[in-house]
Amino acid sequence: MSHARILDALKPDVLKADRNGLRSLALACTLLVVLAALPLHAQVFQDLYDFNCSTGGCKPADYGYLKQGKDGNLYGTTSEGGSHNAGTIFMVTPSSPVVYTDLYSFDGVTAAAPLDGLTLASDGNLYGTTNGGGTHGVGTVFRFAPPPLSTFKVLHNFSTVGPFVAPVQAKDGNLYGLTSNGLPYRVTLPAGTVTLLPPSLPRADISAPLLLASDGNLYGTSMTGGTFGGISGFGTVFRMSTTGAFTVLHNFTGISPDGAGPAGPLTQASNGLLYGTTTSGGAGGFGVVFEMSLSGTYKTLHSFKSPTEGGEPVDGLLAAADGLLYGATETGGADGWGTLFKMSKAGVLTKLFDFTGKTGAVPGANPNTTLVAHTNGTFYGLTYFEGGAFGDGDIYSLTPPNPLSHIALCCSWWVILDQPVTILGENLTGVVSVDFGSVPAQFQPGSDTYLTAEVPSAAVDALITVTLATGQQLESQQIVHILPKITNLDPSSGPVGTEVAIVGGGFKGATEVTFGGVKATSFTVVSPSLIRAVVPTGAKTGKASVTTHNGTATSKETFTVN
Repeated sequence: MSHARILDALKPDVLKADRNGLRSLALACTLLVVLAALPLHAQVFQDLYDFNCSTGGCKPADYGYLKQGKDGNLYGTTSEGGSHNAGTIFMVTPSSPVVYTDLYSFDGVTAAAPLDGLTLASDGNLYGTTNGGGTHGVGTVFRFAPPPLSTFKVLHNFSTVGPFVAPVQAKDGNLYGLTSNGLPYRVTLPAGTVTLLPPSLPRADISAPLLLASDGNLYGTSMTGGTFGGISGFGTVFRMSTTGAFTVLHNFTGISPDGAGPAGPLTQASNGLLYGTTTSGGAGGFGVVFEMSLSGTYKTLHSFKSPTEGGEPVDGLLAAADGLLYGATETGGADGWGTLFKMSKAGVLTKLFDFTGKTGAVPGANPNTTLVAHTNGTFYGLTYFEGGAFGDGDIYSLTPPNPLSHIALCCSWWVILDQPVTILGENLTGVVSVDFGSVPAQFQPGSDTYLTAEVPSAAVDALITVTLATGQQLESQQIVHILPKITNLDPSSGPVGTEVAIVGGGFKGATEVTFGGVKATSFTVVSPSLIRAVVPTGAKTGKASVTTHNGTATSKETFTVN
């Protein structure tokens, strides 16, 4: 079943959603665990839970990802099922015994039929969107407080076109998302105020969440639009700023070896490059895996050969700790239900499993959710239609040969001095130290699955390491980026030529210092927490500022020029 078919069944008279690029969703959910027989040291597939519309949430479209919470559990949404057959927010334990719980049932009026996953924000809440319900019946943005509160609140009712995917947290701490036709919006935290941002991405069909990349910009894909492919277009890769301004980096041509119709999110690997998939195009017309630099240099890495490798990948890729890319195809494979694969960054693809539908060793069909790496080292994903014991989708895990336990930050890799950050992981009650690069940080244990740490003033962009009492070290898979911050000026007044100590953090690599908007011609970065700058000729009374590759910090206090 192709992703190009129309979604026309978000039942129960709650919603009928038409969308080029989605498929009609179907029915039902219960528990089944099947372990595939595999050679030693091979990847292990496990069917963790089969959705059943008769007993709870079902048909988890979840364009995007499952989300790991502070409690170590995985959170997601279903598009149907629940008390009002309008979908649910669910939680599932990642390890045996698997426990599935529907936490909230959408009522079909205030909100209905979420097609996306969820975003865990730094305030501890989960944010998501629905494609139906709300004041105008076209969707909402909502906030959900995870257990034990489990409270739900609609933050915004869209009036014309709603979103398919959840907003993501940017380096300014706010959330940013796109409606299904490319209209950007901001969710300001902690208030939760939603603001629509002009301009929109023209002729866009957005079915994937944005990615916050290492340069602090947001990147995404549109399934349609662009300069090739006639009126609808073959799609684009774009960059978006927090003002809503777009820069198109690549227009897909649909001409081999280029792809067409990217539907999944982008991922950034440790080499700094972006990776993604398209649903069609390439040498065989079944889609491609592509690589792109942040400046827009594009390269097709692999064209899918369906049915042997699978084809039409709707989901994105997981850049795993072993240096490989993992993903799924929606169609093809031995039984036509799609495949799971791994691929090197050189483009060499290895098929791992063929999905087998309702039964067989690998139950599931037509996956469209990008795999996510839990801090326990195992990958998790969803199928949503025609697979699982009841034909209503399932939750599955893929364990690599050497699963790597690690830590992750909640919820952005952009942090600032003296503000606590939440670190997710396993066995964290036995932590003896937390280091930002080589700099020790103060920390406070929270539970076995999370702790909080203060960003130290001497921290620079680096990996975070947690050391357990056993001596085991858990390392982050991403570099943390330190935003500059000014805490005080010493002195806070003086004539031109005065040397001022600017104290704070995140100053490494500072490129500019100003006093009242006038650039200092002489300054020295003594350490990541100290800059000595000379008040320049023409300086005016006003705020001091420091600019680094991560951003600009402005002092709270005013420097008075005598």
